[in-house]
Amino acid sequence: MGRVSRRAFALAALATLTTGSAGAKAAPGRRSERPRKAAEMRGVWLATVQNRDWPSRPGLSAAAQRAELVAHLDKAAETGLNTVIFQVRSTADALWPSPYEPWSQYLTGTQGKHPGWDPLGTAVEEAHARGLELHAWFNPYRIAGHADPDRLVRTHPARRHPNWVVTYGGKLYYNPGLPEVRAFVQDAMLDAVAKYPVDAVHFDDYFYPYPVAGQTFDDDAAYDAHGGGFPSRAAWRRDNINLLVRETSARIKALRPAARFGISPFGVWRNDTTDPRGSQTRALQAYDDLYADTRQWVRKNWIDYIVPQLYWNIGFAAADYAKLLPWWAEVARGTGTQLYAGEALYKAGDPAQPEAWQDPAELSRHLTLAQDHPEVRGHVFFAAKEVQTDPIGAMARVVADHYARPARIPGE
Repeated sequence: MGRVSRRAFALAALATLTTGSAGAKAAPGRRSERPRKAAEMRGVWLATVQNRDWPSRPGLSAAAQRAELVAHLDKAAETGLNTVIFQVRSTADALWPSPYEPWSQYLTGTQGKHPGWDPLGTAVEEAHARGLELHAWFNPYRIAGHADPDRLVRTHPARRHPNWVVTYGGKLYYNPGLPEVRAFVQDAMLDAVAKYPVDAVHFDDYFYPYPVAGQTFDDDAAYDAHGGGFPSRAAWRRDNINLLVRETSARIKALRPAARFGISPFGVWRNDTTDPRGSQTRALQAYDDLYADTRQWVRKNWIDYIVPQLYWNIGFAAADYAKLLPWWAEVARGTGTQLYAGEALYKAGDPAQPEAWQDPAELSRHLTLAQDHPEVRGHVFFAAKEVQTDPIGAMARVVADHYARPARIPGE
């Protein structure tokens, strides 16, 4: 089965948005003014990597970038959502003035060039003015979508510390097996948490990179130096990611106790043919292929919430949404980790997807199914561009069927 992940997005640019900035008094959807139902996550991912959702292209003026960002926040509030998960560090860069890493190239077209404003600071302020939570979304280890270190800005940490870098699958990654890398990426990410009143820190599904046929992730030197106490390289790699998760969680609580920590991993932990505790799936396995023991993070309450990317339709043979959702509900049952379902809005109406995704009601059926599993405390939709365009009305159907009244945010 072909792997389904965020990299499967279309790269068509957004049309320039014309909605202007709205202050707190004019903000749509302020939930404090209307009766609210029980707590429920209603979130959307707002991706910046490769200008997926925002900004529509690099090189826009600061005013145009800000207008587009505010338009996404307006649309989220108008749609009845209550949380925006904003990608602020996609490729070892920053959407705020960081002392650790350069400004993102997706803003100006040039890595390290100041965009003339503060996107993260503005996003937090404007989201809160609209009654939205703002979760800062970070990718810990990805450096670049190419394999040429010389294309990075000269002051980039990856150029100053070439021993930190692994080239794999035509891309550059920080090596998760080096303690100094783990400490650095935490420092770089948590700089934003220290500076801004974000409501949560969010990681996506990229830990060790997705497997590339015929290629080896070269961490031999790190394994020789640090892996001696482990029964296998795989166990050592999983421990490296576990340490990142546990240390990041502790540091968030020390910096900003009210902020939560959430992760949106690949939707399959392990198949039941590999492990009897696994799901009835036949797919890539986060535990074995990405070295992400996502089940343990939930069971041991290392994170506040998890959003498995359940990017398949009901009845899909290799990974059936109707089987995966109850599996995750069972994992979360009795823990302190809140479960939200990651939803593939981007597939709705895509002619390359199975027939189920041509039905505007498919996603609404996901939310109906979740009503039978009280452990599922809400849903997050990928992604903001499709919330804006809604090509076959799938999001409108979700809103009509399930979001007639606003909801409190879980953990609020």
